[in-house]
Amino acid sequence: MKKILKDWWLIIGLVCSIYFFGYAEVAGFFQRVILSTGIIQADVLDENEQYEADYDFKLLDEQGSVIDFSQFKGQTVFLNFWATWCPPCVAEMPDIHDLYKKMQGENVAFVLISRDENFDKAKNFIERKSYTFPIYKEASPLPSFFERRSIPSTFVISPEGKIIAMRIGMAKYNTEEFRMLLRDGSTYSIQP
Repeated sequence: MKKILKDWWLIIGLVCSIYFFGYAEVAGFFQRVILSTGIIQADVLDENEQYEADYDFKLLDEQGSVIDFSQFKGQTVFLNFWATWCPPCVAEMPDIHDLYKKMQGENVAFVLISRDENFDKAKNFIERKSYTFPIYKEASPLPSFFERRSIPSTFVISPEGKIIAMRIGMAKYNTEEFRMLLRDGSTYSIQP
């Protein structure tokens, strides 16, 4: 009888958590545990696998201003596509925020593009979580290379305009090796 009651309390607790925090945040919490192991990392591309980045699109920032993505040319760009309804996106956000804080003062632009239909929902999520990185919404069609069906999708663009790393799916980014990649903006090799 005690085992049955314990099982029911566990189920009730899970249902209440999902009700109060939302499915994406509860599932994201469990996926964050997997990320903490560091086994899922971004794929660094060899020179012959790299692509030229297309900067020809516009974004809407949190204040409602339209900006040209080309303003980030000459910097290393951490480009991430995410949504509040996506558990893997929610799972990697704390790690990305820690990375963002550690990269302050470096020549690295963090461009996190929300795929939420309602941009206010994304802004409220960021504010509620006390994340300080900037978020954006698409203000024009994306170049085809960045149009992926799966999120999260992350790309690292070098100051020379080459896509040097990418990951379709969640990953742990706040590692010393990845910070070196962002600082160098080159094809520094990440060891598994």
